[in-house]
Amino acid sequence: IRAIDAVVSRQPDVLSLSLAGPPNAALARVLETVRARGIPVVAAAGNGGAKSKPLYPAAYDTTIAVTAVTAKLNIFRRASRGDHVDFAAPGVEIAVADGRNGLAKRSGTSFAVPFVTASLAVLRAQQPARTIDDMVGELAASAKDLGEPGKDSTFGSGLPDASRLCAGPADQLLLPVSR
Repeated sequence: IRAIDAVVSRQPDVLSLSLAGPPNAALARVLETVRARGIPVVAAAGNGGAKSKPLYPAAYDTTIAVTAVTAKLNIFRRASRGDHVDFAAPGVEIAVADGRNGLAKRSGTSFAVPFVTASLAVLRAQQPARTIDDMVGELAASAKDLGEPGKDSTFGSGLPDASRLCAGPADQLLLPVSR
Protein backbone atom coordinates (compact mmCIF):
# COMPACT_ATOMS: atom_id res chain seq x y z
CA ILE A 1 0.00 0.00 0.00
CA ARG A 2 2.91 2.36 0.73
CA ALA A 3 4.39 1.57 -2.70
CA ILE A 4 1.07 2.31 -4.43
CA ASP A 5 0.81 5.55 -2.48
CA ALA A 6 4.34 6.55 -3.50
CA VAL A 7 3.64 5.87 -7.18
CA VAL A 8 0.23 7.57 -7.15
CA SER A 9 1.75 10.68 -5.54
CA ARG A 10 3.72 11.11 -8.79
CA GLN A 11 0.44 11.14 -10.78
CA PRO A 12 1.09 8.27 -13.21
CA ASP A 13 -1.00 7.82 -16.34
CA VAL A 14 -1.52 4.12 -15.50
CA LEU A 15 -0.65 1.86 -12.56
CA SER A 16 0.43 -1.74 -13.12
CA LEU A 17 0.16 -4.41 -10.41
CA SER A 18 1.64 -7.86 -10.89
CA LEU A 19 0.62 -9.54 -7.68
CA ALA A 20 -2.23 -11.83 -6.72
CA GLY A 21 -3.67 -13.13 -3.50
CA PRO A 22 -6.70 -13.18 -1.22
CA PRO A 23 -8.99 -10.18 -0.70
CA ASN A 24 -7.53 -7.35 1.36
CA ALA A 25 -9.87 -4.63 2.63
CA ALA A 26 -7.12 -2.01 2.99
CA LEU A 27 -5.87 -2.62 -0.56
CA ALA A 28 -9.44 -2.47 -1.88
CA ARG A 29 -9.94 0.96 -0.27
CA VAL A 30 -6.66 2.27 -1.68
CA LEU A 31 -7.57 1.07 -5.18
CA GLU A 32 -10.96 2.78 -4.93
CA THR A 33 -9.12 6.03 -4.19
CA VAL A 34 -6.72 5.48 -7.09
CA ARG A 35 -9.59 4.91 -9.51
CA ALA A 36 -11.44 7.95 -8.16
CA ARG A 37 -8.36 9.98 -9.12
CA GLY A 38 -8.79 8.74 -12.70
CA ILE A 39 -5.76 6.45 -12.73
CA PRO A 40 -6.40 3.08 -14.40
CA VAL A 41 -5.02 0.12 -12.46
CA VAL A 42 -4.07 -2.93 -14.53
CA ALA A 43 -3.68 -6.15 -12.52
CA ALA A 44 -2.59 -9.72 -13.21
CA ALA A 45 -5.51 -12.17 -13.07
CA GLY A 46 -3.29 -14.67 -11.28
CA ASN A 47 -1.88 -18.11 -11.94
CA GLY A 48 -4.19 -20.24 -9.81
CA GLY A 49 -5.63 -22.25 -12.70
CA ALA A 50 -9.12 -22.66 -14.13
CA LYS A 51 -10.70 -23.72 -10.83
CA SER A 52 -9.04 -21.05 -8.68
CA LYS A 53 -11.11 -18.65 -6.63
CA PRO A 54 -10.79 -15.08 -7.93
CA LEU A 55 -7.47 -13.52 -6.97
CA TYR A 56 -6.97 -9.92 -5.90
CA PRO A 57 -6.41 -7.12 -6.72
CA ALA A 58 -7.49 -8.21 -10.23
CA ALA A 59 -10.92 -9.34 -9.01
CA TYR A 60 -11.78 -5.89 -7.64
CA ASP A 61 -14.12 -3.82 -9.82
CA THR A 62 -11.64 -0.96 -9.58
CA THR A 63 -8.98 -2.79 -11.60
CA ILE A 64 -8.53 -3.98 -15.18
CA ALA A 65 -7.76 -7.69 -14.95
CA VAL A 66 -5.44 -9.25 -17.53
CA THR A 67 -4.94 -12.93 -18.28
CA ALA A 68 -2.17 -14.55 -20.32
CA VAL A 69 -2.29 -16.26 -23.70
CA THR A 70 0.24 -18.21 -25.75
CA ALA A 71 1.64 -17.12 -29.12
CA LYS A 72 -1.15 -19.23 -30.68
CA LEU A 73 -3.71 -17.29 -28.59
CA ASN A 74 -4.55 -20.21 -26.31
CA ILE A 75 -5.14 -19.51 -22.64
CA PHE A 76 -2.14 -20.01 -20.32
CA ARG A 77 -2.78 -23.32 -18.60
CA ARG A 78 -2.27 -21.84 -15.13
CA ALA A 79 -4.27 -18.62 -15.69
CA SER A 80 -7.06 -17.91 -13.24
CA ARG A 81 -10.50 -17.46 -14.77
CA GLY A 82 -13.56 -15.46 -13.79
CA ASP A 83 -16.07 -12.81 -14.75
CA HIS A 84 -13.59 -10.16 -13.57
CA VAL A 85 -11.13 -10.91 -16.42
CA ASP A 86 -11.14 -7.92 -18.78
CA PHE A 87 -8.44 -8.67 -21.37
CA ALA A 88 -5.96 -11.24 -22.60
CA ALA A 89 -2.40 -10.50 -23.70
CA PRO A 90 0.80 -12.40 -24.48
CA GLY A 91 2.14 -13.90 -21.27
CA VAL A 92 3.61 -17.31 -22.11
CA GLU A 93 7.29 -17.84 -22.89
CA ILE A 94 7.98 -14.11 -22.83
CA ALA A 95 11.65 -13.12 -23.10
CA VAL A 96 12.61 -11.08 -20.04
CA ALA A 97 15.85 -9.71 -18.64
CA ASP A 98 17.63 -12.17 -16.37
CA GLY A 99 20.46 -10.95 -14.16
CA ARG A 100 22.40 -14.20 -14.56
CA ASN A 101 21.87 -15.24 -18.17
CA GLY A 102 20.92 -12.09 -20.08
CA LEU A 103 17.47 -13.25 -21.19
CA ALA A 104 15.10 -15.91 -19.92
CA LYS A 105 11.64 -17.08 -20.95
CA ARG A 106 8.95 -16.67 -18.33
CA SER A 107 5.21 -17.28 -18.24
CA GLY A 108 2.33 -15.93 -16.17
CA THR A 109 -0.40 -13.34 -16.10
CA SER A 110 2.09 -10.81 -14.68
CA PHE A 111 3.93 -10.90 -17.99
CA ALA A 112 0.71 -10.05 -19.86
CA VAL A 113 -0.04 -6.97 -17.76
CA PRO A 114 2.51 -4.66 -19.48
CA PHE A 115 0.84 -5.10 -22.87
CA VAL A 116 -2.47 -3.71 -21.62
CA THR A 117 -0.74 -1.14 -19.42
CA ALA A 118 1.18 0.21 -22.43
CA SER A 119 -2.00 0.37 -24.52
CA LEU A 120 -3.74 2.42 -21.84
CA ALA A 121 -0.69 4.66 -21.50
CA VAL A 122 -0.81 5.42 -25.24
CA LEU A 123 -4.53 6.19 -25.05
CA ARG A 124 -3.95 8.46 -22.04
CA ALA A 125 -1.08 10.24 -23.82
CA GLN A 126 -3.25 10.83 -26.88
CA GLN A 127 -6.20 12.19 -24.88
CA PRO A 128 -5.29 12.91 -21.24
CA ALA A 129 -8.85 13.83 -20.19
CA ARG A 130 -10.42 10.51 -21.20
CA THR A 131 -12.12 8.49 -18.52
CA ILE A 132 -11.00 5.01 -17.54
CA ASP A 133 -14.27 3.55 -18.82
CA ASP A 134 -13.80 5.27 -22.21
CA MET A 135 -10.28 3.89 -22.57
CA VAL A 136 -11.28 0.38 -21.52
CA GLY A 137 -14.24 0.57 -23.90
CA GLU A 138 -11.96 1.51 -26.77
CA LEU A 139 -9.60 -1.38 -26.02
CA ALA A 140 -12.55 -3.76 -25.78
CA ALA A 141 -13.98 -2.53 -29.10
CA SER A 142 -10.63 -3.16 -30.80
CA ALA A 143 -10.03 -6.54 -29.18
CA LYS A 144 -9.83 -9.82 -31.04
CA ASP A 145 -12.45 -12.07 -29.50
CA LEU A 146 -10.67 -15.26 -28.44
CA GLY A 147 -13.38 -17.28 -26.71
CA GLU A 148 -17.12 -17.38 -26.60
CA PRO A 149 -18.63 -14.43 -28.49
CA GLY A 150 -18.41 -11.28 -26.40
CA LYS A 151 -16.75 -10.96 -23.01
CA ASP A 152 -16.15 -14.29 -21.32
CA SER A 153 -14.58 -15.56 -18.11
CA THR A 154 -11.50 -17.00 -19.82
CA PHE A 155 -10.32 -14.23 -22.18
CA GLY A 156 -12.40 -11.24 -21.04
CA SER A 157 -13.01 -9.01 -24.08
CA GLY A 158 -10.06 -10.64 -25.84
CA LEU A 159 -6.72 -9.41 -27.14
CA PRO A 160 -6.64 -5.60 -27.63
CA ASP A 161 -5.31 -4.41 -30.99
CA ALA A 162 -2.43 -2.33 -29.69
CA SER A 163 -0.91 -1.99 -33.16
CA ARG A 164 -3.61 0.41 -34.27
CA LEU A 165 -2.77 2.71 -31.35
CA CYS A 166 0.69 3.27 -32.77
CA ALA A 167 -0.37 3.78 -36.40
CA GLY A 168 0.33 7.12 -38.01
CA PRO A 169 3.25 9.52 -38.00
CA ALA A 170 5.52 9.19 -34.99
CA ASP A 171 5.17 12.88 -34.19
CA GLN A 172 1.46 12.37 -33.50
CA LEU A 173 2.02 9.89 -30.67
CA LEU A 174 3.34 12.48 -28.22
CA LEU A 175 4.45 9.89 -25.68
CA PRO A 176 6.00 11.42 -22.61
CA VAL A 177 9.54 10.24 -21.92
CA SER A 178 9.24 10.75 -18.16
CA ARG A 179 7.53 12.94 -15.61
